[in-house]
Amino acid sequence: MPNINKSKVVSYPQNQMYELVNDVESYSEFVPFCSESRIDSCTHEEIRATLSFARGGFSKSFTTLNRLQPHRMIEIQLINGPFRQLEGFWRFEPLEGDRCRVSLDLEFEFASRWLALMFGPLFNQVATLLVDAFCERADVVYGKKA
Repeated sequence: MPNINKSKVVSYPQNQMYELVNDVESYSEFVPFCSESRIDSCTHEEIRATLSFARGGFSKSFTTLNRLQPHRMIEIQLINGPFRQLEGFWRFEPLEGDRCRVSLDLEFEFASRWLALMFGPLFNQVATLLVDAFCERADVVYGKKA
């Protein structure tokens, strides 16, 4: 099963990076190829969210349940979409000097070979770019740090 593991040390505290990742409704403003992002339901413990991605006339949406451990971790589980399986974690590890390590670990399998061929390259590209997209977003929202 394909997986993506990416982490990056950033010059922002873990609570700020957690808040950016947890702000699902803003994803369509800066996440590559994300055409729509919405929260379907929300409690203090979890968020049900739907994301749509489009490229070259091809579009797919999926819904996840995101279990929240504020400022530490967001667990992602598929509810529905073009996957047989999609699960993963965002982790936010505090470091010295108001820095943190942001990590994304995803495992996924498309529901069919056709979907893997059509949507796989786009999803792989987006997932690989996500950590960088949030780091760039932090520069915009919080101001670039030297």
